[in-house]
Amino acid sequence: MIRVVVVDDEALVRSGFELILSAADDIDVVATATGAQAVGTIVRVRPDVVLLDIRMPDTDGLTVLRELRALDAPPVVAMLTTFDSDEYILTALRSGAAGFILKDTAPEQLAHLVRTLDAGGVVLSPKASSAIVDGAHGAVEDDPQVRRVGLLTDRERTVLRLIAEGLSNADIAARLHLSPGTVKDHASSILGKLRVSGRVQAALLAQRAGLLTAKGTERHHPSHDTGPRP
Repeated sequence: MIRVVVVDDEALVRSGFELILSAADDIDVVATATGAQAVGTIVRVRPDVVLLDIRMPDTDGLTVLRELRALDAPPVVAMLTTFDSDEYILTALRSGAAGFILKDTAPEQLAHLVRTLDAGGVVLSPKASSAIVDGAHGAVEDDPQVRRVGLLTDRERTVLRLIAEGLSNADIAARLHLSPGTVKDHASSILGKLRVSGRVQAALLAQRAGLLTAKGTERHHPSHDTGPRP
């Protein structure tokens, strides 16, 4: 079972997500909480996945995220928002969130997104505005982070591109005819060479380095997949 905690300041949102996710046979919503209750609840129930409201009046979602990332064994965290152009999204992604989910995401998609998060995937809403990716690009000339992509082997660059496209380790293994263990080793090596803490940061860096356009494909968001653990 995938253990989930939903954190939101609105009781209706918490109960709605709990009702939808609990209908899945492999997902157990073990708790819901407000922002002020979040860290204590999560430490107590130790979920696999946390869905965390990015803006809350009592305790800001980014503050909760930073506290969770400081735990010895932090859960996978995806931010919940009502806005696909939320100014805090990039900050959250760079702080270790495994993606974000719009609160009006179709109910039938939610269980799939939670499974993707639990499998180590990044989840970025399909409705995300291009401004989110554009904001991740910034100036790439003479960017030391972008230059680190040149340290990757050809195979690692391929794996990084597939991570940025939203594939999990299992998906990448099937695509490249490799074992999941080999892909995990490649992913760990990529994170080390790029000096990033997770797969979301690696995916954003791949976008800035132009890897998603390297083969003539349109630039796009990594739409359902790849989270902060290798």
